[in-house]
Amino acid sequence: MVAFGKKLKETQILEWQGYYINYKLMKKKVKQYVRQINESDENREYVLKDFSRILDKQIEKTVLFVLEQQGQLAHRLSNLGEQQDSLLQQAEGLNVSELQESYRDVGRDLLKLLFFVEMNAIGLRKILKKFDKRCGYKFTSYYVKTRANHPYSQLRQIFKHVGISAVVGTISHNLVDLQERRGSYVSIYDQPSVHLLDPTIDNIKAAVDRLTNSTNFLQYLGKHALILPEDLPNASEDHGISDRYHFMSLVLNLANTFLYMVNTYIIVPTADDYSMSLGAAATVCGAVIGSMAIAQVFSSVYFSAWSNKSYLRPLIFSSTVLLVGNTLYALAYDFNSIYILLIGRVFCGLGSARAVNRRYISDCVPLHLRMKASAGFVSASALGMACGPALAGLLQANIKIFNVTFNQDTLPGWVMAAAWLFYLLWLWISFREPPKEEQENVVQLAANNGLIENGVVQNENVTQPLLLSAGEKKRGDDDDDDEEDEDDECDKSEESAEEIQKPVTSVMAAYKLLTPSVKVQLLIYFMLKYAMEILLAESSVVTTYYFIWSSSNVSIFLAFLGLTVLPVSIFVGSYLSNMFEERQVLLASEIMVCLGIILSFQVIIPYSVPQYVCSALITFVSAEVLEGVNLSLLSRVMSSRLARGTFNGGLLSTEAGTLARVFADGTITLAGYWGMSRLLNATLLPSLVICVFSIIATCFTYNSLY
Repeated sequence: MVAFGKKLKETQILEWQGYYINYKLMKKKVKQYVRQINESDENREYVLKDFSRILDKQIEKTVLFVLEQQGQLAHRLSNLGEQQDSLLQQAEGLNVSELQESYRDVGRDLLKLLFFVEMNAIGLRKILKKFDKRCGYKFTSYYVKTRANHPYSQLRQIFKHVGISAVVGTISHNLVDLQERRGSYVSIYDQPSVHLLDPTIDNIKAAVDRLTNSTNFLQYLGKHALILPEDLPNASEDHGISDRYHFMSLVLNLANTFLYMVNTYIIVPTADDYSMSLGAAATVCGAVIGSMAIAQVFSSVYFSAWSNKSYLRPLIFSSTVLLVGNTLYALAYDFNSIYILLIGRVFCGLGSARAVNRRYISDCVPLHLRMKASAGFVSASALGMACGPALAGLLQANIKIFNVTFNQDTLPGWVMAAAWLFYLLWLWISFREPPKEEQENVVQLAANNGLIENGVVQNENVTQPLLLSAGEKKRGDDDDDDEEDEDDECDKSEESAEEIQKPVTSVMAAYKLLTPSVKVQLLIYFMLKYAMEILLAESSVVTTYYFIWSSSNVSIFLAFLGLTVLPVSIFVGSYLSNMFEERQVLLASEIMVCLGIILSFQVIIPYSVPQYVCSALITFVSAEVLEGVNLSLLSRVMSSRLARGTFNGGLLSTEAGTLARVFADGTITLAGYWGMSRLLNATLLPSLVICVFSIIATCFTYNSLY
C-alpha cells in the first residue's frame, strides 16, 4: 500500500518542498483532534477554529508562492517580448528558433507550476475528506461555503487558479507569431480555434483544463459515458494498449451499442397496441418495456465479470440471445400469448452488453483515441435512441407469409432479429479478440508504473508526476520512512479504503466505498432515469388517450426528443459547463426537471398538446443536461478503486439507471389499474417526490462537490 503522503513526497519538486501543503502535519493534527473530541465534546469548537486557522495558513503559504512564481514567469515573458520586438525590427544576433525555444522553456516551467498547484489541490481535498470521516463532522461543507465565494478567496486560487490563462495566452500567441506560414490571420485572437502544433502548449492547456475543470464536447461526452482516460499517461502503457487496438473491433463494439438502443426504444410507440391485441390492458406496455430492464439488472453484472476474460464471447452470446428474444417478441402475435411477448423482452434484456462495450473502450483503446471512442459510445446510444422510434414509425404493413404475421406490432421484432443476425455474422468474421496474456502483461506493466497502484492520484486527475531522481528519492525516503510508517499504521483502515490499488470484488465492498456525495449522485441518476422512463414509456398510452395520436405521431415525437441529445451535449460540454461550476448546473438542472414534471400534471383545465409537448421537452432536455454533469461529478467523487474491475463505477451507474427504469415501468403498469383518467398524475407523483428529495439531498452535499 502506497500512502498519499509518500506519493506526494515522491512527486514534489525538490526546491519547492517547503511550499507544499504539509499533508503529513495535517494528518497528525486530525488524529490529535479526534482524541480531543473523544475526550470532551466541548473541545469541538476549539478544534474547528484551530484546524481552520492552520489550513488557512497552509493555503496562504502555497498561494503566495504560486503568485511569486507567476510573477517571475511574467517577468521572463516580458523580456522575451522585448527580444521579439527587436527581432521584428530585424535586429541582428537573435535566432527565431532560439526565441521559440525560450518561450517553450517558460511553458515547461509553467507546466511544473500547474502540477505543483494540482498536487496541493489533491492534498487539500483529501485532508478535508479525512477530517470529515475521522472527526464525524461536515467540516468540508463549512470550509468551502465560507472560503470559496469570498471576495478575497485563496481557495479559488488553488482549485480554479484565476489569472493563469493570461500567462498561457502570452506564451501561445507569441509562439504562433513566430511560426512560419501561420496563415492569413494576424494572431490567435483572430482565429482562436486554430490548432497550435506545439506539444508544450497542448500539455499546458490539458493541465489548465484539469485544474479549472474546463471541458469540450468530446471530454463532456467521455464523462457522460463514465469512460475516463488514464490520469497518469505512460508511453509504454499506451504502446501496450495500441498493440491490442483494432479499429474494426471498436466499430463492432459501437455498433452493438447502437443496435441495443434501437432495440430498446423501437417497441415504445406500439407496445400498448401490441398488448391490447393479445388481450391485455394498454398499460401492460409498462411491463413489456420494463421486462427488458429487469433482465438487464442481472445481465450487467455477469457481462461485466465476463469482460475480465473475453470480449468476443460475451458479444456473441449477447447477439444470439437478442436474436432469440426479438424472434419470440415477433412470434407472440401469432401464438396470441402475452407471456411469449414478455419472455422475448426478458431475453432482450439478458443480452445487454453495455458493460462489455464500456470495458472494451476503457481497456483496449489507446489513450489518445479513448476520448473520441467514449464520445462515439454516447453518440451511438443517442442515435439509437432516436432511430428506434423513428424506425417503428416506418414499419407500417399488414401481411401474412406462411401464416406468420408482419404488421406494425411484429415488424420491430422481425427487423431487429434480422439486424442481430447480420451483426452476429459480421462479429464472427471481423472482431479480433485481444490476446489474454497480453492484456495481463499490460495491466501488470501499468501497475508497476504506478498507473493502477496509486489509485488516489488517478482519481484526482494528475498527469505525468514530476518524479525525483533516484538519489533524491532515496535520500527523502531514508529521512522519513519511519515517520511515514508510524503515521500510516494508525490510519491503515482509512487508507486501505481509499488508496489500495486492488479493484473491489463484491457488492458489499463497493457499497462501503460509497460516500454521501457518491450516494447522492447515484440517487440523482436514479431520479433522472425514472423521470425519463415515465415520460417515454407512457407516451403512447397518454397521447392516444388524450390526443388520439397514431403510432406514427408518437414515433415522430419520440424521435424528435432523441435527436435533442447531441445538440444539448454540445451546448453543455462546450459552453455551459465552462461558464458555471458543475454543481451549479447540477442543481439548476434538477430544478428544471422538477418544473417539467409539475407542468406535466393534468389539472382542472383540459389537457392540451402544447402543455404535454412543452413539459415533456423541458423534462427530457433538463434530464439530459443533468445526466452529463451528474456522471462527470460522479467520476470525480467516487473512489479510484471503482474505476476498474467487475464492480466498477460504470456498473453502479448502469444498475442505478436500470433499476429506475424497472420501477418506472412497474409504476405505469400498477397505475393502469386505477383507470386511464388517473394514469398521468399517478405516474408523475412518484417522479415529483423523488425529484424533490434529490434536490434536498444535493443541497446537503453541495459544498462537497467543490
